[in-house]
Amino acid sequence: MDWFPLMNSLRIAAISTVIIFFVGIFTAYYVAKANPVVKGILDVILTLPLVLPPTVVGYLLLRVLGPKRIIGAWFFKWFGIRLTMNWWSAVFATTVVIFPLMYRTARGAFESFDETLAYSGQSLGLSNLSVFWKIRMPCCRQGILAGTVLSFARALGEYGATSMISGYIPGKTATISTTVYQLWRTNDDALAFRWVLVNLSISFAVLLAVNLLEKKNQGTKVRKWKKKAGN
Repeated sequence: MDWFPLMNSLRIAAISTVIIFFVGIFTAYYVAKANPVVKGILDVILTLPLVLPPTVVGYLLLRVLGPKRIIGAWFFKWFGIRLTMNWWSAVFATTVVIFPLMYRTARGAFESFDETLAYSGQSLGLSNLSVFWKIRMPCCRQGILAGTVLSFARALGEYGATSMISGYIPGKTATISTTVYQLWRTNDDALAFRWVLVNLSISFAVLLAVNLLEKKNQGTKVRKWKKKAGN
């Protein structure tokens, strides 16, 4: 059994998750602080990939990154690099597809943050950057971790946009999802089912991790409520 699709899926998911972790948190933080009108407009735009069919996302990316399009043609002309049909081309697709998951989760965590804690940190002489990393992030870590894990799982199983922008080349661009589809097309149900089991195992582990994070977060909130009630 060739394990390249698993290794390729893991590295694509890992790279795109690292990207959206920082970009998603940065965007969510500033959108959460925006006025209601601007927040509403940005929220619609940034969440759009979540509701669009993945094939539509892939098509739009091809319109931008294709070798005969503005960005794709520029990279090919000056650097000799094709932005499509490479294993790392799938990173573009997965990053766009999973960004709304991280953004929405992080924004919800930031909006539920008690701002009096930030004001207390500032009164003690902490800079805004220190308040963000030492106070805000630790308080919001459960929601952010859950968003990160869910985003990774979604990237691992992405098919539509990935198949359009990176295709299926065994040993080069194949992922778990594209491999399952190609094996099904060639009537190799036995091997396709093995890959389905691999994907199910990973998805089960990810969902279990998310549930544990949520239970831990709920337990923390209950302890804080009991402590306040005791006072």
